[in-house]
Amino acid sequence: MSNIFDRKVSGSNVGEHSVHQESTSQTANIQVEENSSLTSSDVKELTQELLKNGYIEETRKPEFFRRSVIYEKEIIAALEPLDLILRLDTHRGVAFLAVAESACNLDDGQEWTHPLVRRQRLTLEQSLLVAILRQAFVMHEQESGVGYSTAKISIDDLLPQFLTYFDDSGSDAKNESRLMRLLDQLKIYGIVSEVDKNQEVIIRPLIAHLANPESLSALLQILCEHSQSVDCSESDV
Repeated sequence: MSNIFDRKVSGSNVGEHSVHQESTSQTANIQVEENSSLTSSDVKELTQELLKNGYIEETRKPEFFRRSVIYEKEIIAALEPLDLILRLDTHRGVAFLAVAESACNLDDGQEWTHPLVRRQRLTLEQSLLVAILRQAFVMHEQESGVGYSTAKISIDDLLPQFLTYFDDSGSDAKNESRLMRLLDQLKIYGIVSEVDKNQEVIIRPLIAHLANPESLSALLQILCEHSQSVDCSESDV
């Protein structure tokens, strides 16, 4: 038969067991909350892909693009601390990174800077070629519809348009070599593909966003200023 001391010890053990259960329960809840707050492997993979290349194109990586659409909100949340945002163009099949507007609103006319994003500085030749390609891309979409087929242009069709704005060297080989060199430079921006065996180049859908009306207007202003400076120098002579 248990005495008073046994009952006290037994009561103490019950209390300790209850405290232990409560502590274990709290620890389990904390672990569940921590696990629920962890970024999923899908979102990590997609965010890392975007940070690596800057864009995901549906025709090249359809599964990545599909998951980008599914996890759009989660990716945006993961990018928010970096002052970056995900832009989705489901019609043309491209997802790409952009600097958040909050990071671009600077005072005193300062240009935005970002530690993870290099501001694109195209030469005048590159910019003019982008404008030509953008025009060809728009014409393709007007004829075929937005996102219904791949926009291609042959080197034979592109070269005469190119020479409209650039001096003709008098040598077909040199003119084509110059054009091919510029196309190769634009390839790193995701604007065009490599020239294929049929001497055609794919104009990638990202050009619709990189060569937007604002950037084309800025190019037009530069060309006007350049033209005025040339006219002034000729009149001085």
